[in-house]
This record gives sequence, structure tokens and C-alpha cells, in this order.
Amino acid sequence: MKDRLKERAPRTLAMRSAVAMLLWLGASAFAAAATIDPRQLVDSGFKVLVATNDVQRSWVKGLPAGKFRAMQRTGRKFFIYPDAPGNQVYVGGPAEYDAYLKLHPENAVADAAAVTREASAYRKQQSEAMQKATARDNSDPWLGLSWSDLGW
Repeated sequence: MKDRLKERAPRTLAMRSAVAMLLWLGASAFAAAATIDPRQLVDSGFKVLVATNDVQRSWVKGLPAGKFRAMQRTGRKFFIYPDAPGNQVYVGGPAEYDAYLKLHPENAVADAAAVTREASAYRKQQSEAMQKATARDNSDPWLGLSWSDLGW
């Protein structure tokens, strides 16, 4: 029995050392990830918008931290970078985003064109579904009522 324990001890120690090394390397790789400096965003032309009410604060906190988000509103493209601890977002257009990417190409949004296409396809699908629902509702002026419901 003691012989088996003596045989296992080096293997157990080696396994624990390997796991500790992997955890240490993983933590150092995570710490080495590039963070985005808000001053460089402002220098690139991004505007700072501060969340002033609870709805805005919850929206800012719901955005993925440390990543740009591409959005389109009223036909214009925007790139948003959240700062949840400061309750603010940095908002810029394509020109500001391109200026920032010249300094830091590693922070690019993953294929912004594909994201825009997917969002457009989703909006088109939702629009068609709403048109069908509206046409169905408009085709029946009684909205599902029958003569028996009216007491006849």
C-alpha cells in the first residue's frame, strides 16, 4: 500500500503543477488583453454621453464590456463603446471609428458589414410579420366577433 502511495505522489505533484501553470498562464494572458483607453476615443472624435436615468444606466450596464458595438439609427451608422462604471458611452460614426482603428486595429468590430446585413435581414423579417398581422386584423372589421357575441 505504501509503495502505491509513493508511486502516485510524483504523478499527483506533476498534475497539480501542470494545472497551476495553466491557471497562471491563463490569468496572465487575460491580464495582457488590450484595454481601450477612453482618452484615445475622445481624441479620435468620439462623443461622451452620460446616462442620466435608470433606463439609460441599465442599458449601458447591459452592453458587453470592453467591446465596440455597431448600431444603426435613422439610417446612420454609429459605434458605441460602453463605460459601465462611469455610467457613460462613447459614441462615434464611421470616421471616428476609422481614426481609432488606425491607432488600434486589434479592437475592430468583427466584420461590421456582416453585422449590419444580419440586423437588416432581421428588421425586414419583423416588418413582413407585422404587415401580415396588420393585414389579417384589417380584413376582419369585427376583430373575431360573431353575431352570437352581439346577442343575435
